[in-house]
Amino acid sequence: MNTSNWPWWIVGAIAVIDIAIRITAIIVIPRNRRPTSAMAWLLAIFFLPEIGIVLFLLIGNPRLPRARRRKQAQINAYIDETSSHLQFGTLRPNAPEWFPPLAAMNQRLGALPIAGDNGAHLISDYQESLDEMADAIRQATEYVHVEFYILQADAATDNFFRALEEVAARGIPVRVLLDFWANRGKPRYKQTRARLDAMGADWHEMLPVQPLRGRWQRPDLRNHRKLLVVDGRIAFLGSQNVTDSSYNLRKNIKRGLHWVDLMVRVDGPIVASVNAVFLSDYYAETDRVPDGIDITRVESGSGDLDCQIVPSGPGYEAENNLRLFLGLLYGAKQKIMIVSPYFVPDEALLVAVTAAVDRGVQVELFVSEEGDQAIVYHAQRSYYEALLKAGIRIWMYRKPYILHTKTLTIDDEVAVIGSSNMDMRSFGLNLEISMLVRGEEFVSEVRAVEDEYRRLSRELTLEEWEQQPLRSTVLDNLARLTSALQ
Repeated sequence: MNTSNWPWWIVGAIAVIDIAIRITAIIVIPRNRRPTSAMAWLLAIFFLPEIGIVLFLLIGNPRLPRARRRKQAQINAYIDETSSHLQFGTLRPNAPEWFPPLAAMNQRLGALPIAGDNGAHLISDYQESLDEMADAIRQATEYVHVEFYILQADAATDNFFRALEEVAARGIPVRVLLDFWANRGKPRYKQTRARLDAMGADWHEMLPVQPLRGRWQRPDLRNHRKLLVVDGRIAFLGSQNVTDSSYNLRKNIKRGLHWVDLMVRVDGPIVASVNAVFLSDYYAETDRVPDGIDITRVESGSGDLDCQIVPSGPGYEAENNLRLFLGLLYGAKQKIMIVSPYFVPDEALLVAVTAAVDRGVQVELFVSEEGDQAIVYHAQRSYYEALLKAGIRIWMYRKPYILHTKTLTIDDEVAVIGSSNMDMRSFGLNLEISMLVRGEEFVSEVRAVEDEYRRLSRELTLEEWEQQPLRSTVLDNLARLTSALQ
């Protein structure tokens, strides 16, 4: 554009506006934002000001609206007050010295206490998990609470939906939450809605973006949780969505992709905490609290595991899941095993895993050989060289399977399982649920699953990685920069 003939005052005004935008950006953007994210936004605005400003106005605020955050604070205060006088089982003796302060931190951040006397059973087979959840639903006598990031009525999930229909037909309340963007417009969406309506389920979409109805927040915020509660006595949580293992997407079917997941069935006092997360989300979406539900009812479970639910997401002031992971990584003495399909660490997490190796801790990372999300896949790859040089072993689960499990095991005593990846989206943009578990018998179960993943993976070596083409390195680094925009 030729500006040489423009009046001096127009050119001067544009220069003043440009300087004002840059100064404002330097003042506003770094506030309450991690350094990598702030730097990425500043670079975008300085070098591509028109695009950068528009993007920042659309997705620059990673937090939920103030009213939604206020609801979460009210919920946390209620949970604190309600649970302060309750006895949540008997905790196991001889915990590592770092464990009680970690559990106390989790409770300060997420309001939910650690509980003893819990039973937990892993389910690693995809269809078996759906069928076990269906069996549990059929046992309901009071209510069923369903909350999944993706919920689709298809051939694989038909038994699950039939179970919901059967209990609803008996007059038992069925409450369902599913993410707005993850489901709307996706395969089987209309059929799923119709089936929920036909059974009379009380269902709602989470984090809807509907400006005309007064519902607006950053459009890429997601409720990524996966959980099921039956009667407040049995719960399931983990990484698996209620859908076919191909997600019914044409591109996945064409590539032969199938998801590999891990769920856990729990009973005991911890179920009250899982239910509290569901009720929090239900209240946030509906402004209602269901009648006749006693979250203070605590029953001993089938085991003596210590468990704690750690909810996280943009409704909280801190990154609860990241702080949990950091505390565990720094507490490890012998062994760290990380299973995360999307491992895109921030500086603190990268330092924590590499420092563990420097302390003599064995660290292994399980990821997928194949990627289903290009930006995250390449951003993750950009860290492989640093991880390998630090001495971390990387196992790549062989394609065409996507390893979607999210677990972290520390030494032979502590584990985490849930919906949270170890990436900046899960730390800052997604509502997640994680369960901290202390108990050698449970960690042994997780270790058996890790051994199976190792058998089905190939190890990535530094020599192999150093032979990758320059084009891949450029893509990886660009993806890392893009992923930092939060």
